[in-house]
Amino acid sequence: MKAICFNFEIHQPFRLKRYRFFDIGKDHYYYDDFLNDDIMERIARNSYIPAAETLLRMIESNEGRFRCSIAMSGIAFEQFEQYAPEFIDVLKRLADTGCVEFVAQPYAYSLASLNDPEEFAAQIGDTRSLLRNRFGVETKVARNTELIYCDDLAPQLVELGFNGVLTEGAKHILGWKSPNYVYTAASAPSLKMLLRNGKLSDDIAFRFTDTSWPEFPLTADKYIDWIASTPAEEQIVNIFLNMETFGDMQPATSGIFAFLEALPRFAAERGIEFVTPSEAIARLKPVGELSVMHPISGADEARDISAWLGNRLQNEAFEKLYSVAERVRQSQNRALKQDWLRLQTCDHFFYMSTKRKADGIAHSMFSPYETPFAAFTNYMNVLADFLMRVQEEYPEQVGNEELNSLLLTIANQGQEIEALNKELMAMRKNAEQYNIEHRLREANAEKTPKATKTAKTPKATKAPKEKAAKTETPAAEPKKRGRKPKAAKAE
Repeated sequence: MKAICFNFEIHQPFRLKRYRFFDIGKDHYYYDDFLNDDIMERIARNSYIPAAETLLRMIESNEGRFRCSIAMSGIAFEQFEQYAPEFIDVLKRLADTGCVEFVAQPYAYSLASLNDPEEFAAQIGDTRSLLRNRFGVETKVARNTELIYCDDLAPQLVELGFNGVLTEGAKHILGWKSPNYVYTAASAPSLKMLLRNGKLSDDIAFRFTDTSWPEFPLTADKYIDWIASTPAEEQIVNIFLNMETFGDMQPATSGIFAFLEALPRFAAERGIEFVTPSEAIARLKPVGELSVMHPISGADEARDISAWLGNRLQNEAFEKLYSVAERVRQSQNRALKQDWLRLQTCDHFFYMSTKRKADGIAHSMFSPYETPFAAFTNYMNVLADFLMRVQEEYPEQVGNEELNSLLLTIANQGQEIEALNKELMAMRKNAEQYNIEHRLREANAEKTPKATKTAKTPKATKAPKEKAAKTETPAAEPKKRGRKPKAAKAE
């Protein structure tokens, strides 16, 4: 039976305020709270909440046969808590249905996987903890920022405990192959790969309201027909979309919510079901291995990482930011570490892109800046202040070798303290055991002398006196008896 695997991405960055050169060293707060509040409240009202409620109705009306997955960044979650907490309540209701799988991704929606594996692992761990604590779910499938993936990432994901990853079905990687299968990672065969069907995903995301598109208007029955007409052996069609597609990029007046809600009915008529990523991985047998030597993504026609690291401005900012990664990780300054996460969000680098279009839509449509250079200048001013704060904790006068030694010592401190604590506990147990044994010996020693005084001492003292009496008396008496008889005879 053919199946559809939906994944909905939820992410919004902390947008930076206009930060001037003269603010460096004076102002350590970098965010435009008014803009962030306005955007989060608007998108939550127009898109996220109605989209999530639509998914709830689809699950309930189809008695759990509609199933999907959601990936959410920790950065977005923080803003929902602050500006739209009601959306978190709807997400919790989705999680409670058991029909929605939550997929783990980097907490900061960062590009850490391209430069810093340790940071990537830490952020994945933070997201998993967030999902576990707030929604009570465990994650076994990962989705990297913007579907970025390469062979180097697969072994790390396996080490982190994942059995599946979502990524792009890039044509230059697949060649003649179809994205509508389950594949295994060439660098880690135990990791299963689900590939986004770019055409069918973008038909909804970018072409739904395009009146110049030959297939306009797109209806639910037409869309399901396209999926049903794929070769019978192609068992899985992966549709990965940003959730703001519904109600924001494609307004509610376009009929996008009605389109989404009608999909399960037409799918059921054509014998098509819906599955979560974990269900697809468990049920479908991989058809082969897939090797991705250079990073791919779901952005632009090139499906590479040039949208974020395609020019000198982006690369300079990226390199300067991650040059202090190890220092920040060792810091205990909570404000510094919070800014570190927020400054890693890939959107900041996307705003610096000099590309004109992404999938037919101008890059400038997503940017709060007039030009890429304005985005770069503002970010670098913020980054300059941030680096000064890092330097206050770890001065530049400390050489790299000395710093590395210091950081290694700090990193090993926990293990050393734990080992010493174990040794101390063992010594305490030995001391307690010794005290117990010592008390028992003292108690036995106190009982033993009393027994000898009452039982043995009298025998030892009386026996010598009796013997002395017996030996002395007979010796004395014969001498007296012997002399008396002799005197009597002489008379």
